[in-house]
Amino acid sequence: MDSAGQYLALIDALAGRTVAVVGDVLADEFVYGQVARVSREAPVLILEYDSTEIVPGGAGNAANNVASLGGTARLAAVVGRDEAAGRLLAALHDGVDRRRVMRVNGNVTPVKTRILAGGIHSAKQQVVRIDRGVRRPIEATVRDAFERAAFKAASRADAVLVSDYGSGLINPRFVTRLRAAAHEHGPVPVLIDTRYRLLDYRGLTACTPNESEVEQALGIRIDDDLRALERAGREILERTRMQAVLITRGSRGMALFQPGDATVHIPIVGSDEIADVTGAGDTVMATVTLALAAGATFEQAARLANYAGGIVVMKRGTATVSVDELRGAIAAHPENISAGLHARGRRRPRG
Repeated sequence: MDSAGQYLALIDALAGRTVAVVGDVLADEFVYGQVARVSREAPVLILEYDSTEIVPGGAGNAANNVASLGGTARLAAVVGRDEAAGRLLAALHDGVDRRRVMRVNGNVTPVKTRILAGGIHSAKQQVVRIDRGVRRPIEATVRDAFERAAFKAASRADAVLVSDYGSGLINPRFVTRLRAAAHEHGPVPVLIDTRYRLLDYRGLTACTPNESEVEQALGIRIDDDLRALERAGREILERTRMQAVLITRGSRGMALFQPGDATVHIPIVGSDEIADVTGAGDTVMATVTLALAAGATFEQAARLANYAGGIVVMKRGTATVSVDELRGAIAAHPENISAGLHARGRRRPRG
């Protein structure tokens, strides 16, 4: 059975690992205001504007999380030459290598604008979200240049994280070629985070869908039905031929599926009073990928990511987790290292 000391040693081993983070970079824009009154023009609230914040989302957030945990992230992505791109690039962590981020004239950087409102003495809540440029056509010349940059990023990396938010930049054919490029000097973990094409990617190391993405992909409802969850996890394993599937379940924790092993159900860390889930999936994916790059088993990687996810959902907006925060969470909740149902046996990723 693993101990707290083993997980602290695993955190130390994250330092210096290189992860190629490839895919859709978004600008997460947060507009903050205070509720002033109800409008006379329509039954809506009038907000007095406070401030605007733009931070990297999608692959940008995953890269920031890799860097905040001590790794180096080689980011390969496509953005525009607009203000949103400039601000999100400026907000990347120092540990993110952005030399393979392409800025393309005429390209619109995808922006997800969240309007948050509250009173002077109350927490601000999300009122509405506006998406701009999330699905955009990709010119053939841009795609070719991006793919070349991605292959270079994956070369000699310790792991590859692919982020598919549905823009059309990422597709199964490209990911198959990216996996081959990553394995040119030996097998490494290659993981996929995909919003809408969960069943289209096959033969990779692992994926980390949330429960709603699983329900959408399979046309089912899970809720509290563990039998439905078990069937769903096993079906995704079989259809994608991945080494592991980690389903995140919000306040219900996580469920880890591996071929031939019993399912591992991991309860959440700390309180289930979640502040904000924005970007939490990116944090989980980044932590799992970096942990596998450092030699962790799938269960160790999932449990470490469970701690990271528990930290980030208590923060407002798109956020990252630091090494010190991760160490503190393990010290505060050592019981979560072995909590839940355990798998039989240990398997290291083959890449």
